[in-house]
Amino acid sequence: MAYGGQGQKVQKVMVQPINLIFRYLQNRSRIQVWLYEQVKMRLEGCITGFDEYMNLVPDDAEEIHSKPKPRKQLGMSVCPCNPSDA
Repeated sequence: MAYGGQGQKVQKVMVQPINLIFRYLQNRSRIQVWLYEQVKMRLEGCITGFDEYMNLVPDDAEEIHSKPKPRKQLGMSVCPCNPSDA
């Protein structure tokens, strides 16, 4: 338990990942997905859909490479989540 100004107790609430993804979808926030097996590449885009397994559908997606070519336009794509790898 943390204490705020004037001795008031401030309780931190843990946000579920699925709720955070839903908030990003509602706000049309631009997100960046870090890939587990391809550490030199990331995907960036706005979430247009997802499911209960957290498979993402980003729109205006771009591949971001850390070395040779910085970015590659993808448009709308699907980012599958494989629970067996987790």
